Amino acid sequence: MPQKKRNFEESAARLEEIVRRLEQGDVPLEEAMALFEEGTALMKTCTTLLDRAEQKVRKLTAASDGTPVESELDGEGAP
Repeated sequence: MPQKKRNFEESAARLEEIVRRLEQGDVPLEEAMALFEEGTALMKTCTTLLDRAEQKVRKLTAASDGTPVESELDGEGAP
């Protein structure tokens, strides 16, 4: 059965759940291998989503000539 597409937060939460289960050490080998495989796929998903977010931020903070533009985030520098 194909897994539903998860957003970053859902993927990270599921990955944390998998890590907790595996760290307990009482998961049968076959289930542990399936969890490891799922965790590896989730890690790839999270990395891809973070990379895309970083690229978007870089694009949004670049000047028209491509040089980076530094700007304050909301709330920075405020008294």
